[in-house]
Amino acid sequence: MALHPLSGPGAASASDTPAKQLVVFLHGVGADGDDLIALAPYFAHWLPDAEYVAPHAPFPFDMAPTGRQWFSMQDLRPQAIFEGVQAAAESLDRYLDEQLANRGLTDGDLAIVGFSQGTMMALHVALRRPKACAAVIGYSGLLAAPDRLPAELTVRPPVFLAHGEADEVIPHDFMSLAEKALTVMGVSVDTLSCPNLGHSINDDGLMAGIRFAAQAFGIGIPLEETPPGP
Repeated sequence: MALHPLSGPGAASASDTPAKQLVVFLHGVGADGDDLIALAPYFAHWLPDAEYVAPHAPFPFDMAPTGRQWFSMQDLRPQAIFEGVQAAAESLDRYLDEQLANRGLTDGDLAIVGFSQGTMMALHVALRRPKACAAVIGYSGLLAAPDRLPAELTVRPPVFLAHGEADEVIPHDFMSLAEKALTVMGVSVDTLSCPNLGHSINDDGLMAGIRFAAQAFGIGIPLEETPPGP
């Protein structure tokens, strides 16, 4: 498969010291890296030694004049989605390797945060890397081709999934389907259902994801903490 070099915005560590962790944000279809990099200040409040990057997906969005996509969503058959995720996976894998190497970090220092199509990419790639990353955090997404996991799974990073119960784009049921498939394969999964939430990320989901990443990096957050303004 052809490699498509990825690039996108980033944010330095809030402590202005060399990165001890790397958080990679993977945006949804029709957006770009500038969308999710806006989450970096929220994460940085509790992860001040982390750096943040948000690559633009490799392809122009094929259903609008602006935006990017990891793969086309014009064909929503499960096989087509899997083939799309698979086609973009090598480029994302290479990007993760490069970003870690540039900072002298390892997969154990990496958290991958995805939204929607970005969650599909995060789950696919993170479960097939040679070494497990510290955490996978997925919002409003799904696990592509769960039936392929027994043959293709190589590592078991801890996974957190959050999903709006009123999601009109990717139904909430996909979260429980992913949880069941991952749990069967020995992957530790935490989930959060968000009542009355559509295809989005709310404060509860954001804070739970930050807490999950912090715990994976060995950083404690008081239970009463809530997301601050950036």
